[in-house]
Amino acid sequence: QVQLVESGGGLVQAGGSLRLSCAASLSIFRLYVMGWYRQAPGKERELVATLTRGGTTDYADSVKGRFTISRDNAKNSLYLQMNSLKPEDTAVYYCNAVPSINEAWGQGTQVTVSS
Repeated sequence: QVQLVESGGGLVQAGGSLRLSCAASLSIFRLYVMGWYRQAPGKERELVATLTRGGTTDYADSVKGRFTISRDNAKNSLYLQMNSLKPEDTAVYYCNAVPSINEAWGQGTQVTVSS
């Protein structure tokens, strides 16, 4: 069973940057389309970035041009570089496959952007 552990969140001022990391217990990145999701307080979890096995990326309109998803297969790691952060980016961020694997959800990492 795959386990995903997210890290790299924190408190940052608007306009700042953070790099999130996701470590997987298994080599799933070669097998699945992977994505970064986020859930803000009182809102549904949403998919913000996708990376296919072939390396094609896609982003939600709200983060396009500011976030970059990438992976390192050798390290079983997925990354999300977040630049020009806005207060509305405040959320818990998770990595998972797309569509998500229910048993694979991790604890997430909190990102808080102050204005």
